[in-house]
Amino acid sequence: MIRPLEHIVIPIGLIVVGGLLGWSFFLAVTGEAGDRLASVALARVPDSGVSNPVTSVLLNFRAYDTLLELAVLLSALLGIWSLGAAGPGFQPAASILDGMVAGFVPLLILSAGYMLWVGAYAPGGAFQAGALLGAAGVMLALAGHRNAGLPCESRLRLLVALGVFVFAMTGLLLMVLGDGFLTYPPGLAKWLILIIETAATLAIGATLAAAYLGGRPAAHPTSGETA
Repeated sequence: MIRPLEHIVIPIGLIVVGGLLGWSFFLAVTGEAGDRLASVALARVPDSGVSNPVTSVLLNFRAYDTLLELAVLLSALLGIWSLGAAGPGFQPAASILDGMVAGFVPLLILSAGYMLWVGAYAPGGAFQAGALLGAAGVMLALAGHRNAGLPCESRLRLLVALGVFVFAMTGLLLMVLGDGFLTYPPGLAKWLILIIETAATLAIGATLAAAYLGGRPAAHPTSGETA
């Protein structure tokens, strides 16, 4: 017996999708080039509030996309927390390793601050800085700090939502003022981007460290462990 779905509908659907992809590729190769998006974006970088083309795209020209990326990261952490409390993790490290971690963690935090600031005019920005903060949390967790240096859960919830909250509220405020959602006024673009990136850096760092724990942080760390 011939099953219509498997023997007719699905093959025809795949043929149609393949034809559309082939036609799109043909037009991309043979069609008129027109203005390339990259050249248009590069020409508008001086109006974005920052001089780094990557940051201008991420925080200004396609700020909607970056906001959604932060929301996806937050959603992933909420999914991890839904699994329950984090496991006990690693035992407290020996004094030598603990001393090395105590030295490297401040360096990672300083490097994160530098990456955040330099992102306005050179490679860097919130995601790179947040990754360094997250790495600091991972190092603490590997050294036996059960909560990876993160605050208690109530404060951590505020911290991981900070990036999305500041991003979205900035966009809504600009919309109320008549500039459009995430359409920065030229005179304020630099500072608004810096505020958003600072909030995003803290949120990304806390989210990555919390995700590494594999569950909700411990409510009451045992004696000798850092919250």
